Amino acid sequence: MKGMNDLMRQAQVMQRKMTELQEDLKKREVESSAGGGMVNVTVNGSSEVLSIVIDPAVIESGDAEMIQDLVMSAVNDANKKAKAMMESEMSQITGGMNIPGMM
Repeated sequence: MKGMNDLMRQAQVMQRKMTELQEDLKKREVESSAGGGMVNVTVNGSSEVLSIVIDPAVIESGDAEMIQDLVMSAVNDANKKAKAMMESEMSQITGGMNIPGMM
């Protein structure tokens, strides 16, 4: 029974650490750009888009399709960086174990 209590205690500690990490990740920012810096995107560790900055020269070009592609590319790259950051931090808590539903 002692072993089961230890296991439950460890699970509770891990859950608390993961909750704290999720809150911390909401405060961290990741940036990405596309088109040589013509579009810059900032997301937080929860992959929420915080800002999108588009160079006025891109807007003046009037090429809506290009702007859409640049924004999409920058957002996707920023989200990949945020996910990699989250996975790295989570693996430190879980000791590298892949726990379904946690990432």
